[in-house]
Amino acid sequence: QVQLVESGGGLVQGGGSLRLSCAASGRTFGRYAMAWFRQAPGKERELVAAINFSGSTTYYTESVKGRFTISRDTAKNTVTLQMNSLKPEDTAVYYCAADQRWGLAYARRDYEYWGQGTQVTVSS
Repeated sequence: QVQLVESGGGLVQGGGSLRLSCAASGRTFGRYAMAWFRQAPGKERELVAAINFSGSTTYYTESVKGRFTISRDTAKNTVTLQMNSLKPEDTAVYYCAADQRWGLAYARRDYEYWGQGTQVTVSS
């Protein structure tokens, strides 16, 4: 069983930065692929970034490439999403997700564990 708790959301002006953190419980954090999804009002939940169990492989959706960075600290059981050059279209609730696998996972249905979400609002 893994519990995920996100933090770091808030209101920021366009062009600004935010850093989201996800704290995971459990002693086997190192066996889990992790990801950040987001869901804007009236839209489907979409994958933003993913990282494999070791941190050696990452994935970013096209719209955030070059602006967002996902990383993990296995010793601290945390995964972080650094978001720079934020745009109003990045406004959404951001969710941390985990699944016990060696590689990456890309679909919402692939992730077994979810956090409660944190709101990110980017003003124009």
